[in-house]
Formats: sequence, structure tokens, C-alpha cells
Amino acid sequence: MKLKFKLFILFLLCFQNSFSQENENAALLKVLLTKFYANEKPIVKNRLQLLSFYCNKAPNNEETIEVINKSEFLKKHSTVIKKQIDITLQEDWSKEFDILFTNQHQYLKSKIQNCVSLEDFQKVSKQFGENNQRLMIVSKPMYFATNYCLVKVAFYRSIEHNSGSFFLFEKINGIWTIKETLNEWNT
Repeated sequence: MKLKFKLFILFLLCFQNSFSQENENAALLKVLLTKFYANEKPIVKNRLQLLSFYCNKAPNNEETIEVINKSEFLKKHSTVIKKQIDITLQEDWSKEFDILFTNQHQYLKSKIQNCVSLEDFQKVSKQFGENNQRLMIVSKPMYFATNYCLVKVAFYRSIEHNSGSFFLFEKINGIWTIKETLNEWNT
């Protein structure tokens, strides 16, 4: 009986941690979407969407090491951050989208509509033949030191005019805030 109870408690702790992680990811995603969709118009009457959101979480790669090496603060936490580099990641943002947009944040949702695949984005871009559509790609958040997180955001347009950067978040009084922008790049 004691073993079953201990297993049950362990299951509850794991479940709670997983759900908590999704809520934290959703909170970070809300900050980023609010920032980058601030100037976008709601999509109505088949208006062309100029900024689309990529469904998959981009895997954290060796570019993260470059960011760590340029920041004294991140160097102090490099072991924990480097453990979260995984180029085989196969996750999407659907759970976080559900948390964010079920019965709330409908104005922001009207600007984003739904996330898209790379193929869908390229199809729409090719259909209109203009180089004004962008695809916002957000990596899986890398948490460290209890109240810090590192997230990469990239904007794909075509073979040129792409950009991106890393955002260092700090959780202050329960609210994720962008503390610093790191490693900005453009092509």
C-alpha cells in the first residue's frame, strides 16, 4: 500500500511539473507574441497575413553556445543551459496556444489566427509573389537559475532578409520580463 501511495505522489509531482512548464512556456510566448504582433492588423475578410507563427518549437542548437560565450551572466549558468541543447527536438506550440487563447487574449489571437507549417508559409508567399511575409520561429525555452530563461526568436522571409536574436527573460514578481536582447543578426 505504501509503495502505491508513493508512486501516486510521484506521478502527481511529475504531472504538476509538466503542466507548470506549459504554463511558463505560454507566459513567455505571450510576451513575445505581444511584442512582435503589436503593429500587425487583425486578420479579417481574407486580409493577407504579413507575420505568421511557426507551429514547431525550433530546437536549441550550437548557436546557443556562441551566445553563452558572449555573456558573463550566461557563462555562470552554462552547464544547465547547454544540457538543454537538443537538435532532435520534435515539439510544437499547440498546448501553449490552447492555454493562451482559450477564452482569453482574443484580440491577439485575431492577429495570429493559427500557426503554420513551413510548407504552408512558402505556399502563401509564392502565391502572392511578394517578399513581405515573415515567419516567426520561436525556440524551446531554456530555463535556468530558477527565474531566468533564454529564448531564440528568428524571422524567416526567404533566402535573404532574415533576422533573429536571443531574449534573456527574468521572472520578476511572477511575471516574465525581457531583460536583455542578445546576439542580434540580419542577412
